[in-house]
Amino acid sequence: MKPTSKVNRDFASLSPAVQRGSTVVFDSIADFVNRADRQPDGYNYGVTGTPTARLLEDRIALLEGGRHCVVAPSGAAALMTVLMSFVRGGDHLLLSAASYGALKSFGQNWLAHMGVQVEQYDPAIGAQIEAQILPNTRMICIEAPGSITMEMSDAPAIAHVARRHGVLTMMDNTWASPLGFQPLAHGVDFSVEAATKFFGGHSDVLMGTISMNDAGHYAAVRETQNTLGQQVSPDDCFLVLRGLETLSLRVRAQSEATLRIAEWLQGQPQVDRLLYPPLPFDAGHAVWKRNFTTNGCLFSMLLKPGPDAAFHSFFNTLSQFAIGASWGGVHSLAAFYPAAMQAARDWPATDQPVVRLSIGLDDVDVLKDDLRAALRAYQQQAG
Repeated sequence: MKPTSKVNRDFASLSPAVQRGSTVVFDSIADFVNRADRQPDGYNYGVTGTPTARLLEDRIALLEGGRHCVVAPSGAAALMTVLMSFVRGGDHLLLSAASYGALKSFGQNWLAHMGVQVEQYDPAIGAQIEAQILPNTRMICIEAPGSITMEMSDAPAIAHVARRHGVLTMMDNTWASPLGFQPLAHGVDFSVEAATKFFGGHSDVLMGTISMNDAGHYAAVRETQNTLGQQVSPDDCFLVLRGLETLSLRVRAQSEATLRIAEWLQGQPQVDRLLYPPLPFDAGHAVWKRNFTTNGCLFSMLLKPGPDAAFHSFFNTLSQFAIGASWGGVHSLAAFYPAAMQAARDWPATDQPVVRLSIGLDDVDVLKDDLRAALRAYQQQAG
């Protein structure tokens, strides 16, 4: 028996519908046999999405200034889906040394064992990356700024060189969001966002997005999403659609608060250095000032040298900042990255432990008080 509906009433709502479904049904056997022809936009099975996912993809593509978007179950999944769509054995892949850890792990621990030549580059290299491009270079992966030590890559310069050599580029643009920087407008082929962060905005959903302009690239990414089973729940799509309604307000408020707190921290005696491109002394400030229009909500700081006990006291004293690895939501977070993690990197930005802060929508003065108490506790242990 074919599914039918006896309900035929007009219904209008400000809230998008959540359409669930694993099985797509067809009007004829011919439609069923030729169902693959419906891709990349149409529906042939639940793994490639429902109208709820398509609505979200359309809205994100518009935000990114692009023509197409594919959603994935996480930011990491989005990055890997792009690589799996285009990088093959025998290719050469260039990864920023400041890239998201899972991306570097995938390159070094998986792709390198599949015959891909994986090489890292100095995040601040800019147009000089041309010296590292080989005849078999397939893709350059950019993250600006780096998600822990905040190195600011010159994405437009890298994209310009890459296009001249026929090399694809992918940028993790999560820190700025498309409200602060639009990679596609600067020649980057794929703009990836961890929608878990700013897009969702409430620390209750995992998702990644891949935006692009080229129709052929779009078809390839959609096919990879389908093949790898990288489906996204319609309910999660709804949560991100809801988050987008307040995206501009949240990004603006968090951006302003983050700069205020970073500027205040510069004057605290326990702070050795801040890693934050919007500050004038930062090594990436000129590139940030030229390309970006928001301050982000994430930065890192290096404290004056102290024992492990001092860092434990710092974090144990925090009450307004929660301790967690993610960021971009309405709640402020703090995370810790040991010195050994930095030392193990190519082109390390520091040899010191890193404290990373994500500023939410908490009152700025309350956050300052929390940090002031934590810094005082740190100083008591550091001596």
